[in-house]
Amino acid sequence: MSSEVIKIKGKRKSTFKDKVMDLLPEGGNLNLCLTCGVCASGCPATGLEDMDPRKFLRMAALGMDEELLSSNWAWMCTMCQRCIYACPMKIDIPALVFNLRGSWPKDKQPKGIRASCEMAFKHETMSAMGASEEDFRFVVEDVLEEYQESQPEFADMQAPLNKEGSEFFLNQNSREPVTEPDEMVPLWKILHLAGADWTYGTKGWAAENYCLFCADTKMWEQNVRVKAEAVDALGCKYWLNTE
Repeated sequence: MSSEVIKIKGKRKSTFKDKVMDLLPEGGNLNLCLTCGVCASGCPATGLEDMDPRKFLRMAALGMDEELLSSNWAWMCTMCQRCIYACPMKIDIPALVFNLRGSWPKDKQPKGIRASCEMAFKHETMSAMGASEEDFRFVVEDVLEEYQESQPEFADMQAPLNKEGSEFFLNQNSREPVTEPDEMVPLWKILHLAGADWTYGTKGWAAENYCLFCADTKMWEQNVRVKAEAVDALGCKYWLNTE
């Protein structure tokens, strides 16, 4: 009885995995997979789109870039990094996911995330809700006045705007002043009772950065730079980002 040897010829060039390995320290350990499945056992996205971290890594290792790009699983992964902590070889699968997201055409990315990334650049507030400087100022001043009047013990509480030289520059999730303004107040009370020297900036006040979730590193950096410049313009010592 004779047997025929099956040979797998060559290697796909410029695979997605190879590109990512060039970006990561020590290649992100991507060649050390033992296929033990520990990563998949604790992953909240395991089973979605018939995918899990182990399968995702094996497909990347085999150069199955097109197959990975046709799966929505990269957008279902929470990038919680639980797989890295569980992995005996500390393989950085989330870095693969992140870079795969960045490979998707912008018009194919989830509309909500993509739109929020781009909406932030409508104003220098960087608000993913599209709130302007005037909108933010009105809400902060209106809510502050309401609580000063309704809660006498906080009659002298402040929510400063553009206070130069403050120790802390505070960012705020932009959904709160737009849809849940009362949710801003507990943090104001904490800062007030702690005697903290803080301020909001009407520019760069929004805390979130959806461009991160799109893996759009260029717009992600631009978003952060606008905020950092707002902190520097007011001469604040520390930047507190609530996200």
